[in-house]
Amino acid sequence: MGPIMLDVLGTSLTAEDKELLQHPLVGGLILFTRNYESPEQLAQLTDSIRVAANKNLIIAVDHEGGRVQRFREGFSLIPAMGEIWNFADKNVIKAQALAKQSAILMALEVQAVGIDISFAPILDIDDISAVIGDRSFHKDPEIVCKLASAFVDGLHLVGMKATGKHFPGHGSVEADSHLALPIDPRSREEIFAVDMLPFKTLIKSEKVDALMPAHVIFPEISPEAVGFSPYWLQDILRKELGFNGVIFSDDLSMKGAACVGGYVERAEAAQQAGCDMLLLCNNRKGCIDVIDNANISIDEESNQRLLRLLKTSTGGLSELRNNTLWQNSRQVFAEYL
Repeated sequence: MGPIMLDVLGTSLTAEDKELLQHPLVGGLILFTRNYESPEQLAQLTDSIRVAANKNLIIAVDHEGGRVQRFREGFSLIPAMGEIWNFADKNVIKAQALAKQSAILMALEVQAVGIDISFAPILDIDDISAVIGDRSFHKDPEIVCKLASAFVDGLHLVGMKATGKHFPGHGSVEADSHLALPIDPRSREEIFAVDMLPFKTLIKSEKVDALMPAHVIFPEISPEAVGFSPYWLQDILRKELGFNGVIFSDDLSMKGAACVGGYVERAEAAQQAGCDMLLLCNNRKGCIDVIDNANISIDEESNQRLLRLLKTSTGGLSELRNNTLWQNSRQVFAEYL
């Protein structure tokens, strides 16, 4: 499976889309709101993507809930994870049950239209970052651990793999890495004890199947942004924490990724640092430039890790309506949303 995850332009495939999907370096595709008209159209699109690629391909989406939910009309509304704590009247047991139900609801609907994974859950803490905010489960990392763990249980129950983000934590920096390169000057001790606690906990319990590093620099630990740092990804994440799942780069089009140069340099640096799959979004020219000119390759260890993320469920939209887990989870959130 190739190391590039790209996007497509519209609600159906163009000739160029089909040609790119067939390239051996392309192993994944991420969907956006612009690709969506209805559940039926989306199911047809994912079918056509797999036919065009004619190989194993991970189809992904950011469908966390709240303000980050790519598909709305025709899909159930998923609450922002930060709302779950209040819905549960600040009761941990009730909040865990709601987190699990939100994951079941999201995963069943996303899988029914042919998508393998949603990039979730957010493991960042809700501190000073506006771009994270209520996407996080809570301000307290211990509560984040409990609710995120329950959320992952829901994903796994219905056959979806979990992707934790944004390692080792994006919640404690003000700058938005979509627009700038955040720098977190705190000590290693504080970062490891607070922001990284949910990541360490879920890795230790073997809950997360994939992780996405933050485009953030922690100068007290490494001079490089995390997603381009061999020290962060290989020494800390792989060796110290023992993580053996997939590492996705965050989108290499983000301003926070510009610290290592142009698009080709970003792709090369991310793979060399240890990323298994590189997200190249909303920049078709740059994506083609990477495919044609970047010194990146298909790695067999990465390939084996990536294959584990493919969905195992085979049910489509017609089966979804009769699924009792889906019916129950919809009923749970009917009183809140």
